[in-house]
Amino acid sequence: MTDSPALSPALPQAMRPPMAAPGMRIGLLGGSFNPAHEAHREISLAALKRLGLDQVWWLVTAGNPLKDVSELPPLSDRVLAAQSVAGHPRIGVTGFDGGTGTPYTADLLAALVQRFPGVDFVWLMGADNLTTVHRWKAWPEIFQLLPIAVLDRPGYRLKARASKAAHRFAGAYVDENDAAGLAGLRPPAWTILTHRLSGLSSTALRENVLESG
Repeated sequence: MTDSPALSPALPQAMRPPMAAPGMRIGLLGGSFNPAHEAHREISLAALKRLGLDQVWWLVTAGNPLKDVSELPPLSDRVLAAQSVAGHPRIGVTGFDGGTGTPYTADLLAALVQRFPGVDFVWLMGADNLTTVHRWKAWPEIFQLLPIAVLDRPGYRLKARASKAAHRFAGAYVDENDAAGLAGLRPPAWTILTHRLSGLSSTALRENVLESG
């Protein structure tokens, strides 16, 4: 199965990063978005408000190196579907891979930082991901590269606080009451944000589709 750029005239633009200017505060939410759903949107809106961000970018990836991607829909399809879910002028959706040719988050984030000097990026991740981030390639470098906001997920707050990454960077933790200034802090700096929780997950949605089919 291959990507089909002809699906939409807007797709080539979506494969490039959105526009950004020095001084902007931008949250980065990465993942396969298979599929994108309202919980992604809720996390993004919470981050925009709580962190004082100008934008949030959804970085739709080719696939998770830790998971089987053999049945993953084409990147182009997932980008277009995510655009329809985002539906907000300050949420951008892109399939930009940083030109690195690798599937690793650390490489993509480093490429974005280099491409947009002067932009204050914040990496956004769910509390469920914080419990396993120590399995990612070069994960300590991600903490050293960007401030990180961990968005609470049902059943994961305590697990996130007890995670290997949380212990490793315990001294860089920022109280969520001070989260509005997170984007301007020198990394490592991270926090956990409480917000309106949603039980939606891409995995559950895929399983529901299979069951109904």
